[in-house]
Amino acid sequence: MAKSLIIVESPTKAKTITKYLGRGYTVMASVGHIKDLPTSKLGVDLEHDFEPQYVTIKGKSKVLAEIKKKAEAADKIFLAPDPDREGEAIAWHIAEELKGKSKKKKDGKVFRVLFNEITESAIKRALQAPGEIDMNLVNAQQARRVLDRIVGYQGSQLLWNKVRRGLSMGRVQSVAMRLICEREAEREAFRTEEYWSLTALLAGANPPSFEAKLHSINGQEASIENAEQAGRVVEAINGKPFVVESIERREKKRNPVAPFITSRLQQEAARKLHFSPKKTMTLAQQLYEGIEIGAEGATGLITYMRTDSPRISNEAMAEAREVIQARFGAEYLPATPNVYKTSKAAQEAHEAVRPTSAARDPESIRQYLDHDQYNLYKLIWNRFIASQMVPAILDVTRIDSTPVGTNEKFGFRSTGTVVKFPGHTIVYMEGVDKELPTQKPKADQDAEDDNERQLPALSEGEQLRLVEQEGQSVPGLLSKQHFTQPPPRYNEALLIKELEEKGIGRPSTYAAIISTIQDRKYVEKTEGRLVPTETGKTVHDYLMKGFPELINVDFTSHLEEQLDEVEEGTKPWVTAVRDFYTPFTKELERAKTIPGPKDTVEPPTDIPCEKCGRMMEIKWGRNGKFLACPGYKDDPPCKNTQNFQRLEDGTIRIVPKVELTTDQKCDKCGSAMVVKTGRFGKFIACSAYPECKTTKPLALGVKCPQPDCGGDLVQKRTKKGRSFFACSNYPKCEFALWDRPINKACPTCQAPFLIEKVSKQAGRSVQCRNEECGYREAG
Repeated sequence: MAKSLIIVESPTKAKTITKYLGRGYTVMASVGHIKDLPTSKLGVDLEHDFEPQYVTIKGKSKVLAEIKKKAEAADKIFLAPDPDREGEAIAWHIAEELKGKSKKKKDGKVFRVLFNEITESAIKRALQAPGEIDMNLVNAQQARRVLDRIVGYQGSQLLWNKVRRGLSMGRVQSVAMRLICEREAEREAFRTEEYWSLTALLAGANPPSFEAKLHSINGQEASIENAEQAGRVVEAINGKPFVVESIERREKKRNPVAPFITSRLQQEAARKLHFSPKKTMTLAQQLYEGIEIGAEGATGLITYMRTDSPRISNEAMAEAREVIQARFGAEYLPATPNVYKTSKAAQEAHEAVRPTSAARDPESIRQYLDHDQYNLYKLIWNRFIASQMVPAILDVTRIDSTPVGTNEKFGFRSTGTVVKFPGHTIVYMEGVDKELPTQKPKADQDAEDDNERQLPALSEGEQLRLVEQEGQSVPGLLSKQHFTQPPPRYNEALLIKELEEKGIGRPSTYAAIISTIQDRKYVEKTEGRLVPTETGKTVHDYLMKGFPELINVDFTSHLEEQLDEVEEGTKPWVTAVRDFYTPFTKELERAKTIPGPKDTVEPPTDIPCEKCGRMMEIKWGRNGKFLACPGYKDDPPCKNTQNFQRLEDGTIRIVPKVELTTDQKCDKCGSAMVVKTGRFGKFIACSAYPECKTTKPLALGVKCPQPDCGGDLVQKRTKKGRSFFACSNYPKCEFALWDRPINKACPTCQAPFLIEKVSKQAGRSVQCRNEECGYREAG
């Protein structure tokens, strides 16, 4: 019997596909890339057209040998990695290794197959129409990998020499950091302005009473800057009757939004589910590769989750329309299917992120999904179904009224919105990012989306009265003080939106970018917002001096366009790399001449050490600059350190270390436990110190992988001071490892966490703990 070999990346995907095929097929997993640039050197021949020097990834030799062995016995070989640049590169590397490894060498039996969903029909359809490897896609991936390696290797070495060891520079991450740091600078330079609003509570002949906001004074936009001005307006209006000047009614349509592309999925999951982008992508990968659904077995529930195209297939569109007709009725179904515009850079072959079967609603499979999987699947299903429904119809009413008998004319406006027909909103409403105003709002700003409410039946010329309400200093009138707020810091959803709008990176890279800048300690999350650390600011400031062109938003966006041209076959990949490398080399040489923190010796401060009296010095450490006593070299040493802040006039002020309170209580005295920072990093200590000296290791946010343990991994030290990581349930659980665990599931083999490796030769890398997997993040 003829035997065919199918090679995919993931063991989970292999398991799902095996279920759909007969005995004539063997499905294997490469477990991600099998070849990559070496970790210990640049791996790019700069003198010979940037030729990449690929090597077999450590731990992949066994997997590759098994693939070759199976290939020798196969009549046909189908390469089926994911349908994108990375997947095409994996397929190409495998094909290069398999040349001449099949029985019928002259027939050329190595094929490329593509499918956007892991369902029986999609798999069999792909196998019936196999194609060839798309070298344009491969070259686009090679160009990106070479560019990232050049910047990551050479730029990071410079940062090690100029700033501090262990830092990294990235082609896209540095631009993301620029956005974050520039937003922080805007916040620091922001000057708050005061403004006031005035609201009247009015009633006519028919209930209910309603609010009207002051929007004009003598025909000009109302602007009340302080309490005195607000008081004058209140005094002029107090006790006066109002009259309805005009009533405007109109019908408004609220159209459905397109099904998810990757970036929109990450943004909406952050808004509605509070998922980080990496968590969203990990869950989406699980839904895509297959979940055990009762008697159905492993089943792919969504289409491929890395896409920038909102396109959906005709079959999926027809199935969605059947579901809408059956569940909601004909009035919710548009006469013709809704089609959404695809951006210029989107890959037309891809579909949007959608359920593989519209008929498989979230509740029908809820018992087979964990809580987070269910919520993400429901979000995807709802958005997809809503995208094929009719618009919502709203009745919008605007009423303008004015007090009678005043010396000046004060215009008040009320806006009411009533849902006449819910349309797609019966299933799904897109979330919004609401922020406090950075400037005084326009008085006539349309507020219909802020308050969907119904206004009473009124007529023009009708008299209105002020209605007294509890809490009002003047009957019927409420004046309120406001202050403009600085531009908001980015949360993950807003940063993705900004990167997407500016053309920085691609949908498949956003989660990795945001994870990287947090893993590097360039930013930290405060109340869900990304705040640049001292290290992040220092690195950004140096890069702005040394590489102004490299981290220019327009330059980086243009480079992404060039990579798209490589993918389209209109630009050679070597040309795209050279167009970048030439200016990069010039900036690199110039940057080497610019002093960094390591080159700058700051004079002693005028702040005495409170322990020994010597003047404190400014030092640079893992978490940024700090004050240290110069007596640390003495015998015995003085190891006193302090945090500090440099004021605008250059003077230095000591800042107490902020202790974050945890939700834990001290086992000994019951006091709150707080996060402290010591010479070996952060730990938890009793807030009643020094009376109570209880301490505990700080959990790293990574659960112990041992079955039925439930403990947390924490950092500990050997007697000789070497750091290691162990389970908090020790000695009951003896799990331990030397490498720092990173709270991120492996996107290739779904291992629960990755590890951080640091070496003098290769620097810092994040990779899978499973050597057979071989996953490693690009550096």
